[in-house]
Amino acid sequence: MTKQNANYSDTSNQAINIISEGTDIKGDITALGDIRIDGTLIGKVETKGRLVIGPKGKIEGEINCNSIEVSGLIKGKVVVQELFNMKSSAQVFGDIIIGKLSIEPGSVFTGNCSMGNNKPDK
Repeated sequence: MTKQNANYSDTSNQAINIISEGTDIKGDITALGDIRIDGTLIGKVETKGRLVIGPKGKIEGEINCNSIEVSGLIKGKVVVQELFNMKSSAQVFGDIIIGKLSIEPGSVFTGNCSMGNNKPDK
């Protein structure tokens, strides 16, 4: 029984939450696992996992996650602990605070970017 509980807790942290195309959500989402958004979300997203925004996915609001891959649209502040990956169809309007940045040609970014542990020297 202990082994089953251990397996359950290991897989529960690896859950993938999917917001399908045609789904509109107004509100906040908090998750431990990965999230994929192909629909529209107006609100805050917070996850300790990876966030994927598909080509038709849209988020208006604040995002806080471990890593993100964007093919769709973001309007709002984004905080990413590790990698912020913008695909060629990505459109991001807002300030981003990130660990690392990857941008494909064709993507659009309007806002301020703070990357890495760049604290000012005293």
